[in-house]
Amino acid sequence: MSPRLRAWLFLPPALAVAALMLYGMAGLRPFGFYPGPYGDVLDAVATAQRHVLNVATAVNFDYRGFDTLVEEFIFFTAIAGIAVLFRAQVGDARVTDEADVDREIPAESDGIGWMCYGFVPLTFAFACYMAVHAQLTPGGGFQGGAIAGSAFALAYMGLHYSTYRKFAPQKAVDAVEAAGAGAYAVIGIATMIASGIFLANVLPLGEKGSIVSAGTIPVINLCVFVEIAAGFIVCLEFFFKQTRRIEEEES
Repeated sequence: MSPRLRAWLFLPPALAVAALMLYGMAGLRPFGFYPGPYGDVLDAVATAQRHVLNVATAVNFDYRGFDTLVEEFIFFTAIAGIAVLFRAQVGDARVTDEADVDREIPAESDGIGWMCYGFVPLTFAFACYMAVHAQLTPGGGFQGGAIAGSAFALAYMGLHYSTYRKFAPQKAVDAVEAAGAGAYAVIGIATMIASGIFLANVLPLGEKGSIVSAGTIPVINLCVFVEIAAGFIVCLEFFFKQTRRIEEEES
């Protein structure tokens, strides 16, 4: 099939999708419109019912916890799809620390390496803070996990691929990602056995305003943090491998 013919076949459905999107956007309510009443109800009852100060976290990991479980597995499936695509290209090849480019790469300055040495632990500590305090302040496992993944990207940029692999061995990261995703579902099953309701908040709620509060919410949030962080690291690993020279093929 010629490129011109592919372009003509692509054009009609593309125009139809664009028209549908424009039609939907034209029917949107004006900015700031709030139909209610769910947000008002949750603002009034969430703190007393779940001992959380951040109502958004209560919504994500309690009131609509099943939806968040589905969202987590959407992310897990996306990472699995990337793994399937890139494993076919990289396979079981051993890769070196040398970039696979047809040009000379200038040596990195010591300042970049030392900067990354400083920012990697700070970035990871901030990621943990975002995740642990989700029931108290804005944040959560999704945000914290994304920030934690960027800490490993910093390790790659400033400390080279070999150092990055020491921080994130692939087999261990794969296992951690799977455990984080599965633990969420296991918690839901355990709470259903304990109470008869899937993802029911059955743990002691604790004192409002403290880290040890909100029952099952921090536990579920931690599972999401682990899965998102590990998922980003798995994704980064496949992209980084594409830039390395192949040393030898395993038989």
